[in-house]
Amino acid sequence: MTRKYFGTDGVRGTANRHPMTADVALRLGQAAGRQFYRGDHRHRVVIGKDTRLSGYMIEPALTAGFISMGMDVILVGPMPTPAVAMLTRSMRADLGVMISASHNPYEDNGIKLFDPDGRKLSDDVERAIEERMENGVDGDLVASAKLGRAQRLDDPQGRYMEFVKATLPNRSLNGLRVVIDCAHGAAYRVAPTVLWELGAEVIPIGVNPDGFNINRNCGSTSTQTMCEQVVAHHAHMGIALDGDADRVVIADEKGHLLDGDQLMGLIAARWQREGRLTGRGVVATVMSNLGLEHYLRGLGLALHRVAVGDRYVVEGMREFGCNLGGEQSGHIVLSDFTTTGDGLIAGLQILGLVAETGRSLSEIGRCFDPVPQTLKNVRYANGSPLGNPAVLKAIGEAERRLADTGRLLIRPSGTEPVIRVMAEGTDQRLVKDAVDGVVAALERAAGAA
Repeated sequence: MTRKYFGTDGVRGTANRHPMTADVALRLGQAAGRQFYRGDHRHRVVIGKDTRLSGYMIEPALTAGFISMGMDVILVGPMPTPAVAMLTRSMRADLGVMISASHNPYEDNGIKLFDPDGRKLSDDVERAIEERMENGVDGDLVASAKLGRAQRLDDPQGRYMEFVKATLPNRSLNGLRVVIDCAHGAAYRVAPTVLWELGAEVIPIGVNPDGFNINRNCGSTSTQTMCEQVVAHHAHMGIALDGDADRVVIADEKGHLLDGDQLMGLIAARWQREGRLTGRGVVATVMSNLGLEHYLRGLGLALHRVAVGDRYVVEGMREFGCNLGGEQSGHIVLSDFTTTGDGLIAGLQILGLVAETGRSLSEIGRCFDPVPQTLKNVRYANGSPLGNPAVLKAIGEAERRLADTGRLLIRPSGTEPVIRVMAEGTDQRLVKDAVDGVVAALERAAGAA
């Protein structure tokens, strides 16, 4: 069965347009509620959201769906995605839900689901939920006396903040000055508070959400302001989160950025020295730079590559026995603490390294030189440009030219009508030419569709 609603990270789309409508949210709540209604205990679901205006539409629709299936709903309001996963697990909920479109602009929204262990759902479970959505659940609606209830949880932010602070070994950031960009998103309260309570001097930006400004010229996808503030305030480090705070990009004291690959390299080396790294390796996606792979090999560690998406990273970590994994984009999964990417916890690991060594991040932060890499996106309106004969020919030619010196990756986005074309290798000009040739063929095919 081809998936109709779920992409690489839940259900996502333009708010108030199919599939991100109140009607779909209601049916999703009912179908997911039925899927996870197991046993005769009182069932509960935790629902969090980011700061988008459309959250006010989607949250009550989901709530109604779950209540109609006999599940109690615990509403936690604006909270990071990893906080919802943590609360789902710690409160013994049957299901967790995060309403967010992550790094996308406010016009979009999404629904991410977590199982009782706080992990994102497998493809098989998502297919089963979609089948229930398509076939209807009228026959499964509970009797009036068995309807669920909804309530607001007292101080969910406090629960999460104490959990996060406990992940920092020495529980102290005294003497460090930190810029934190919360993207006007879900972490706008908790992230600055955690850093301050741990002893840091905090310069917060992106902490005034209005329903429309999430990720706008701020956060992990727009880091210029964060970098400028780091330099202007002579900060030791800058942390930029995305709208739901499950990914992070970090800047050193000079305003130079470190992506997820560099962060994984730093944490892997530290954890290996401390005897904390498990599985003799790291799990990353097909998008991670070859430079990371070479660096880890020099440490005697393997890089296990999986499909794009932090849930596939988590699955790979379980398969290979690793406690560190992530994506170049900044999803860093530290399974000693979390079941999904957590930008704030990952940032604390790097801050802890700076605090303990007494060295600047510019000295220790760039642990490898990336292999030249080029990534371009091609947007299309309809059809399937990847099936076009001219596109297939261009891809074959690019692969032949790269041969043993690099690699080519073509990946349709799971969240928007975009095809991502990435190549990397030792010859930068050849890498660029390979990508440009495929992109040109795709654009011609997309224009002709």
